[in-house]
Amino acid sequence: MVELPYRIVDVFTDRPLAGNALCVVLAPAPEAIMPAIAREVNLSETTFVTQTGDSSYDVRIFTPTAELPFAGHPTLGTAWALGPGTWTQRSPGATVTVEVDERGGTMSQPDPTVTEVYPEDAARGLGLPPANARHAFVVEVGGTRHVLVATDHPLERLRFEHAALATAARAVGATGVGAMRLVGEAEVHVRLVVPGESSTFEDPGTGSAAGPVGMLARRLWGVGPDVRVRQGDEIGRPCRIDVHAEAGAVRVGGAVTACAEGVFRL
Repeated sequence: MVELPYRIVDVFTDRPLAGNALCVVLAPAPEAIMPAIAREVNLSETTFVTQTGDSSYDVRIFTPTAELPFAGHPTLGTAWALGPGTWTQRSPGATVTVEVDERGGTMSQPDPTVTEVYPEDAARGLGLPPANARHAFVVEVGGTRHVLVATDHPLERLRFEHAALATAARAVGATGVGAMRLVGEAEVHVRLVVPGESSTFEDPGTGSAAGPVGMLARRLWGVGPDVRVRQGDEIGRPCRIDVHAEAGAVRVGGAVTACAEGVFRL
């Protein structure tokens, strides 16, 4: 029998059962069972700490259907679960520094690559009127890509069309497709969905997209460098993500809180 302790934490929130949930498996797990555990947990991501040093660790990041080279809320949640301090996290896509205290954490994030693309499929998939979707971008951080459409259309009115979202994501090898709208002096409302084979999942809080959102907010609307991202309200999992969007010094952070813990016995 293999015993694997785990913690479930909620990221980008200061209260349990909000934010973006994450399962952190704290002991090295056999690689063959990692995908099965992620499917069993069925959260947006599950992380597996494969090696830990005094101030560093290696991590693998899985959704219920795939492994990701890098992701934002799993980075913050994993470091927080390991305890306060300054951590160097190594994942297949990026090495980042995460500063953690009792309330939450902040991670450095590699500068995103940003490529402007034609917004037709993404806009149709998000239910955006063509006149309200003039700019779309493929952004990539640590090997994880998203399509982001800038709009002035209220995001509460989005209506997702799975086939068009899947086409938009597949065309550029993206994980997620989302919309962003400036809603305050330095606040950006974001909704981002992950199209699977037959259905679409709305992500409560997307840390890997938050840095690019901050950079694009500066480029499009002249705000920043400090920006707050609001995400997840429409699905009852409100997330608040703090971004410092400055080339060479992108930082993404937020509160983290404990929710549950236990042991897999396999």
